Amino acid sequence: MKPAKLILITLAGLAVAACAPRDTTHYLSINDALNSADGKKVLNPNIKLYFAQNAPGKVLAQGLVSNKKTNATLKSDEAACRWAFLSALKQFQERAASMGATKVSNIVSFYKKNPYRSESQYECHAGRMIGGVALKGDIVK
Repeated sequence: MKPAKLILITLAGLAVAACAPRDTTHYLSINDALNSADGKKVLNPNIKLYFAQNAPGKVLAQGLVSNKKTNATLKSDEAACRWAFLSALKQFQERAASMGATKVSNIVSFYKKNPYRSESQYECHAGRMIGGVALKGDIVK
């Protein structure tokens, strides 16, 4: 095979590989996200969060879902995932506050409607350009 043809085939293969979609699953620390600078800045400390466990009180809304995506271009998967996770939690807290509630209970990852229950980790999916987190939870007063 001629060297020019070999180079052309190699470059074509690399171009196809570079354009292939990516969907990498990550299980990341809830505490690391909550205690990050972004977590301290965007989350409401007056609305308590309960992961994979029920909070005491009256359930006002059950089975709510927040599905957040973020631009992952030029960010690490972990940074994109953390931002999507915090955005989903913030949405839950805002909903709780609007209902006069003080807790978000039974928070579980819910990517593609598949629950992942953990008190210490959340599930995130990262691609070449987008990172996403889906959470399900209950609003409790």
